[in-house]
Amino acid sequence: MLETPTCYALAVGAAEGETELNAFDHALLEAGIGNVNLVKVSSILPPKAAFCEVLALPPGALVPTAYAAITGSTRGERLAAAVGVGLSRDGFGVIMEFHGHCGKEEAEQRVEEMLHAAFQRRRMILTETRIRAVEHTVDRLGAAVAAVVLWYDGGDGGRA
Repeated sequence: MLETPTCYALAVGAAEGETELNAFDHALLEAGIGNVNLVKVSSILPPKAAFCEVLALPPGALVPTAYAAITGSTRGERLAAAVGVGLSRDGFGVIMEFHGHCGKEEAEQRVEEMLHAAFQRRRMILTETRIRAVEHTVDRLGAAVAAVVLWYDGGDGGRA
């Protein structure tokens, strides 16, 4: 059984690259999560996970992450990625991700709508949200990524 993460951070980045994969890699680096191995998880924030503005992640670590990513190759195209965390008094939270050909504000709005729908479906009361988004206008090959990064406190607030 894997250890349950005890803290989380929201990370966003956007960049250009020589290929779509390079653009995605550069966006991960801009977000501060480019030197770890992301393990994609679904959308539940563990109970009592604390928000940390910045996490110190050891290079090569396997890092549970809920993320949205988009790449594009049409000059002038807008790309956006957003993530949000909804918190409740019921002990755990919900994470929602979105990516699309739109602006940052629309991406944030879509995530907020999805959080409200997720809480309504669970019959939980949404008490707080944290949403981050990024937008990028493609020059040649671009990418945008938004992530909720889950990690382990270790008594130092996740700052290792």
